[in-house]
Amino acid sequence: MNILVLGSGGREHALAWAILQNPKCDRLICAPGNAGMGLIAECADLDICDGGAVVTFCEENAIDFVVIGPEAPLATGVADRLRAVGIACFGPSAAAARLEASKAFTKEICAAVDAPTAGYAHFTQAAPARAHIRATGAPIVVKADGLAAGKGVIVAMTEAEALEAVDTMFGGEFGAAGAEVVIEEFMEGEEASFFVLVDGEVCLPIGTAQDHKRVGDGDTGPNTGGMGAYSPAPVLTDAIAQTALDQIIRPTMAEMARRGMPYQGVLYAGLMIKDGQPRLVEYNARFGDPEAQVLMMRLGAQALDLMLACAEGRLDEMHVNWAEDHALTVVMAAQGYPGDYAKGSEVRGLEGCAADSAHMVFHAGTRAEGGRVLANGGRVLNVTARGASLAEARDRAYDMVDQIDWPEGFCRRDIGWRAL
Repeated sequence: MNILVLGSGGREHALAWAILQNPKCDRLICAPGNAGMGLIAECADLDICDGGAVVTFCEENAIDFVVIGPEAPLATGVADRLRAVGIACFGPSAAAARLEASKAFTKEICAAVDAPTAGYAHFTQAAPARAHIRATGAPIVVKADGLAAGKGVIVAMTEAEALEAVDTMFGGEFGAAGAEVVIEEFMEGEEASFFVLVDGEVCLPIGTAQDHKRVGDGDTGPNTGGMGAYSPAPVLTDAIAQTALDQIIRPTMAEMARRGMPYQGVLYAGLMIKDGQPRLVEYNARFGDPEAQVLMMRLGAQALDLMLACAEGRLDEMHVNWAEDHALTVVMAAQGYPGDYAKGSEVRGLEGCAADSAHMVFHAGTRAEGGRVLANGGRVLNVTARGASLAEARDRAYDMVDQIDWPEGFCRRDIGWRAL
């Protein structure tokens, strides 16, 4: 098969790496890709949010299957354009991707099926949103309704923080994503990620993970896109996962189908768990980043078979074969992230890191120039390892981190601490 992976981050590098393990893959192209993806696949300069351009590229390159990594092309309907011309693809329609693209839409769906989630209010103007915060108090959660590249959620511990968040969002900080705002009750508990493949009808769980959102050790400092992750998530037991399937995910999928927008792709449910009960924090319409990196390390070659079955409506035939292992990834980021940071510094020492089924450095924000690897983003590398225990996976990952020569970068040194 000729396969195209859309995206340029660590998630897409991990997807490409897993796909390449499968003998069904004859040719792999990543668009636009990055320095790491360029070592294992062809890279193509392509506007991945332009459905027409993606279709033309697929026809010119005899692409059999497209895997859509990030949320933006899903929201703009790239999957719809591909399916309309008979090209198999992994990713939901634009209508179904509203589960991620609109917080208010997700809340409406949850209310329709009585799925346990935080209480909320939806606002299109700042004044009533501010009044709601003053009436409710803090802690409280303020969310931009639309896609804000993972940055549109403020967990405000004080009323002043919440009011500032409202002003920031309605003030245009997140563009169109912040034109509407959802304000939610603050949920206590431990957060974990649950990943389920859906083919329009069948829901197949494919793994759990936990990530570390805050920039500093001990979960301190501002929120980021994620500074590390591990799989499986001990807090998300089989019993809790089953409750989440029965009370949240399957009812949501049935309601989506009833509304004429059946979901087909991976559904990533962020869950808050307290006293053995899960509540929905949010849905994402794609794999998490950096959670995909640990999931792909554990799934390996079967990831392609599972994604193909999902795209072709054959999930009822599939079974996930898990090894009794653990995976952990450490994000190396540019100094200053998640604030201002410089691009262009050279990352050395990567050639000394093992690259096999138990060790992999996935590139997130990198570019190749003159035989060198240069930092080209905030989150730059995902140093990932598997082990028989989480402690072993952690030690292997940090051994690789210590081999990388990049003074302009930093990482947390405590990934996995909750479980360990």
